[in-house]
Amino acid sequence: MEIFENFLFALLGGFALVALVHAQNQSGFISIDCGAENTTYTDTKTGIKYISDTTFVDAGISKSVALAYQLESLHQPLWNLRSFPEGKRNCYNVKLAKDVRYLIRASFAHGDYDGKGTVPEFDLHLGPNKWESVILGNVSTIIVKEIIHVISSNSTRVCLVNTGAGTPFISALEFRPLPNNTYITQSGSLNTFIRMDVLSITNQVVRYRDDVYDRSWAPYAYPQWQQITTPRTIDEDRYNDYQLPSIVMRSAATPKNKSEPLLINLVHEDSTSKFYMYMHFAELEELQANQSRQFNISFNGNHLYGPVVPSYRHTTTAYTTSALTGEKLQFSIHKTENSTLPPILNAIEFYLVQDFSQSETEQADVDAIMNIKSLYKRKDWQGDPCAPQAFLWNGLGCSYNDNDPPRITSLNLSSRGLTGGIPPYLSNLTMIEHLDLSNNSLTGPVPEFLSKLQYLRVLNLTGNMLTGPLPAGLVERSKNGSLSLSVDLCSSYPCKENNKKKNNFVFPVIASFASLLVVTLAISAIYWRHKRLRKGKKNNDSSLIDGSLETKKRRFTYAEITKITNDFETILGEGSFGKVYHGYLDDNTEVAVKMLSPSSRQGYEQFEAEVILLLTVHHKNLTTLYGYCNEGNQIGLIYEYMANGSLEEYLSDSNADVLSWEGRLRIATEAAQGLEYLHLGCKPPRVHRDIKPANILLNDQFQARLADFGLSKTFPIEGVSHLSTGVAGTFGYLDPEYCQTFRLTEKSDVYSFGVVLLEIITSRPAIANTEEHKHISQWVDFMLAQGDIKNIVDPKLHGDIDVNSAWKAVEIAMGCVSHSSTPRPNMNRVVMELKECLAMETARKEGHRFGSGDQSGRMMTLNLTSELAPLAR
Repeated sequence: MEIFENFLFALLGGFALVALVHAQNQSGFISIDCGAENTTYTDTKTGIKYISDTTFVDAGISKSVALAYQLESLHQPLWNLRSFPEGKRNCYNVKLAKDVRYLIRASFAHGDYDGKGTVPEFDLHLGPNKWESVILGNVSTIIVKEIIHVISSNSTRVCLVNTGAGTPFISALEFRPLPNNTYITQSGSLNTFIRMDVLSITNQVVRYRDDVYDRSWAPYAYPQWQQITTPRTIDEDRYNDYQLPSIVMRSAATPKNKSEPLLINLVHEDSTSKFYMYMHFAELEELQANQSRQFNISFNGNHLYGPVVPSYRHTTTAYTTSALTGEKLQFSIHKTENSTLPPILNAIEFYLVQDFSQSETEQADVDAIMNIKSLYKRKDWQGDPCAPQAFLWNGLGCSYNDNDPPRITSLNLSSRGLTGGIPPYLSNLTMIEHLDLSNNSLTGPVPEFLSKLQYLRVLNLTGNMLTGPLPAGLVERSKNGSLSLSVDLCSSYPCKENNKKKNNFVFPVIASFASLLVVTLAISAIYWRHKRLRKGKKNNDSSLIDGSLETKKRRFTYAEITKITNDFETILGEGSFGKVYHGYLDDNTEVAVKMLSPSSRQGYEQFEAEVILLLTVHHKNLTTLYGYCNEGNQIGLIYEYMANGSLEEYLSDSNADVLSWEGRLRIATEAAQGLEYLHLGCKPPRVHRDIKPANILLNDQFQARLADFGLSKTFPIEGVSHLSTGVAGTFGYLDPEYCQTFRLTEKSDVYSFGVVLLEIITSRPAIANTEEHKHISQWVDFMLAQGDIKNIVDPKLHGDIDVNSAWKAVEIAMGCVSHSSTPRPNMNRVVMELKECLAMETARKEGHRFGSGDQSGRMMTLNLTSELAPLAR
């Protein structure tokens, strides 16, 4: 048979809702109906919840396909579209989880929306790189572009580029998170070439809800193959990492001539193209004692993989670990000599490697310029600011280095009608050399942060209503010639008319002693006033929180908080500060809303500490703060929602879900990285003081985030090794040395983490629920004397662990819980050791496990005879 590139898209116009086995919660899904104005709905054909695109794009025109094309076979997200008649490049900006693998799908259904009867051609970009060209055959054609791509920052941009062949448009844009241990490439992303449901039961396209990742499976039939099926569910335990839909795996192809192989020929016009292949097998027949099914997989006549022995009603996935090339790729699935039954194939996927060579602009620069764009409503700024160079934003200059991301080096906002103060976001453009804010209506003082921009060489502030005095740093740099400074200052406000009467000039000012004295006295007054206010503040004094957050995070009204939480409908938890509620932002982002109880003095102090920390530290393994509410006595913080709750819940005996050994090591490593950042990455360093499983949260991908920083402390003076402070924390996790001496150090957190690591390994509580109340470290110490690691590791894992990694993990944990802080490792060492443990377990799984659907957990050594040899999961 021959497989052609456009086969995948031939049936996507009429999605069918096949038999629903399990309803899924669409966790992490972002489903955007492009052109739908301020609406949210559930598509009746797929059960997927769609939202309007209005919060993701700031250009374009909403349109609807002609009534003649709004057929029942056309699912609802394709009824609308967004057209972009203006601008060379128009982009959707979507916030996503950094370093997560996503399936991204863009759909295009013209439907003669403009009544012209002709279709455009245009390019589709992902970030700064071209993804594909969109070429429609006619107004009734539906095109779907799909790619598997790892997000390198906290957002991505999908852009439509006008190539001069008609007005670009888009109908739907969808993002589906995938496990990061699937669809791995040596380089590049994966363009979907074809995904087949072999000899389908339904003969319809299968996607969500049958496929939890919402992949689209197109039916495929071949005359030389015959179908075998089962009515029983495949993969009830969903153990296979790829989680194939049961309805797809319930049918398989086998050759009509039992002695013949199953042949698959992949044809592509470009012989340099690179492909990855994924084959999925599940035995559908209960074999008798005298029956066996074994087969090998060959590629272009060479042995690739095998023998494969498919597991009964459980999926085995075989895939290539490096890319395949060639104009024609032939795969042969043929039975072994001692097999009594012919080979089978349930499903197959092919992906074309897409290399994206253009780096995105440095994320800190992007964040800063995006804030400036939002502040000044610059709709002409679309996509990545610096890349590619052909689409460099108007008014920007960038530096380009082959080995580094582009950086913003100049910004010209002259004569743009700017008002208000000079925006603080400019301070984050740390590589800027030229800044022109002239001839606007900017007011207020010239901010101190401008003097901290070390590469700034030219600064033009003339023609505004700015007031003095100038920061001493700018004056000094202007005097020594390192900065060309152009500014005219007002002695009173307003002063626009005065400015019109005088000429702009390069400001060679030398601040007088009197001016400096005034500034010094003013700063001193502000400092002592702030100190008095802190000392005498009442429980409901929220000025510090409000002042800290005002310019850095979005402020929500209490009415908005009520809407976000659906009138505080769902409580996620409760602490000394108050309650935490579940909610949704306008863009359908799930959030957790922590509301401060007005009666909680201790809660306010912890609340304030958490605000201060989260404003100044940002790390992928710390919880993210989205915004805040400060309205009267109503004070709240809005965090990212962690779909899988806390680690504590998964270590509980009452939880039926058992974390794998690899999953535990990964969570421990990520939590350790968060703590390492607090200790070593922050200036000044910070101590958490309350590390425990309840404060390690898990998102929908089971990625760990440290949370609850209410007890955290900083070391305000560089070089100080400890703080003398009252003991705070949770019994069972408290450092005994800290309890005895009241001397708090980073090693106090190390002790607490060691206790958590022992809990992760054993699934036992920190303090035993017995009359002796024995500490977990004492129990492990006793068990180590017996010399059997498997009696220490959680018995629910049934020994499915790498023994060496288990020994190493226990050694790390016991080193952390030393009674004295001196021999405890620092968190940098802990992270390194845990990564080694994780690498051991990952190597064991990927190098020695076959037939991952086998519930008994049997291990086999694979015969990997080719560098193209696939791995089984």
